[in-house]
Amino acid sequence: MASFATNDLDDLMASLSDFKMNNGGQSSGESQKPSKEPSVQPGSGHKNQLDSAKNHCAACKKPIAGQVVTALGKAWHPEHFTCKHCNQELGTKSFFEQDGEPYCETDYHNIFSPHCAYCNEPILDKCVMALDKSWHPDHFCCTKCGEQFDEEGFHVKDGKPYCQEDYFDLFGVKCGGCKRPITENYVSALDNQWHSQCFVCKECKQPFNGGSFYNIDGQPYCEIHYHAKQGSLCAGCNMPISGRCVTALSRKFHPEHFVCSFCLKQLNKGSFKEQNDKAYCQPCFEKLFE
Repeated sequence: MASFATNDLDDLMASLSDFKMNNGGQSSGESQKPSKEPSVQPGSGHKNQLDSAKNHCAACKKPIAGQVVTALGKAWHPEHFTCKHCNQELGTKSFFEQDGEPYCETDYHNIFSPHCAYCNEPILDKCVMALDKSWHPDHFCCTKCGEQFDEEGFHVKDGKPYCQEDYFDLFGVKCGGCKRPITENYVSALDNQWHSQCFVCKECKQPFNGGSFYNIDGQPYCEIHYHAKQGSLCAGCNMPISGRCVTALSRKFHPEHFVCSFCLKQLNKGSFKEQNDKAYCQPCFEKLFE
């Protein structure tokens, strides 16, 4: 009988030991690994009350006697598991962790995510890094026209990006002829820059033979039109006068080209007659008009 009683007692003690081990494992209070979704455990029942008594809230440091939230390797009263910035209860919603503290999604991105240099809103997805700033991909565009950049890339002025067309239009050197921006080869003359095709005579639009040109008010002219502007073309041959000249009939002439309109003999400035804005020698005038 004693043997049977001893066996029964041994079995009872073994069962009790197993119960304590199992019960201890369930109420150990070990926190779960940090999760984007905190775990909420119900606090009803004698066993849960025993478990909660061993947990202290990470916020208020008081024992947790009811429901418990396990997150970030800690236990919390549900009402104390809140966003570090706005104090909004996080409940079982997703949250973000920074330096061991929980943040709601809005505050996390507002505080820690890069902000777009254009709209100043947080960047949640793809990000363009340029000019030492962060940008939403669709906000990294030309400051003037708002178009996104193509394969030509962009140019920078005062820390702002511009497409090539707008950059040269706003800040580039302008051609002295057409006033459009110069982006490639140019001619430097008359204290200005010119497209090669624009550096031509202001009057006849012809390029300069041998590179020689004349200047009137900062504009280039060929020899003929320069003298025409200056009133120094011979009225007889329509060529420039570079030496002696005769001034008559409000015009200028090479001496050899100041001739009688009828007989074509050379005239002396003081010995001619005028009729209908033409010059005549004395004999031809008397023959024709007297």
